[in-house]
Amino acid sequence: MNRALPDVRLRVPTDEDAFAWHRIFADPEVMEFHGGKAAELSVYEELTARQRRHDAELGFCLWTLVDAEGEVLGFTGAQPWPREWGPKGEIEIGWRLGRAHWGKGYVTAATLTTLERVRVAGVSDVVAVVRQGNERSIAVTRRVGMELSEVFTHPATAEPAHCYRLAL
Repeated sequence: MNRALPDVRLRVPTDEDAFAWHRIFADPEVMEFHGGKAAELSVYEELTARQRRHDAELGFCLWTLVDAEGEVLGFTGAQPWPREWGPKGEIEIGWRLGRAHWGKGYVTAATLTTLERVRVAGVSDVVAVVRQGNERSIAVTRRVGMELSEVFTHPATAEPAHCYRLAL
């Protein structure tokens, strides 16, 4: 059965969002496919600053995901692929959501908004790199119409990292 997606808002991350992301991502379940634990606060401070630059320069970034009541739930958005391995030169979409909000449609709703925003910004196609076994994220890629295009080996874990692609 299809259900209505929740109302979400995406906004450029603020300095305060670094604290919210650090708190939300301190959950080991949330970080299972991202190293297992939250990074230091300074990493989120740098990340939110970098996303503000991306938004100013590119017209898109990893936006702070906020629900209808204004609660920060995590992030969803797009950025240039930031690593030396994988789909270099591509625009990656991604998401990370607090555990309490899983399974409610927030990521799908926010990802659909992201796809429209990056399309308007002139991006012609996007990728999402998802670690093998991350079934929740794989399901999101399918719900938004992405298809598996290639598999990379994650250098830190030597595990497969699936690269999903979508032409906009």
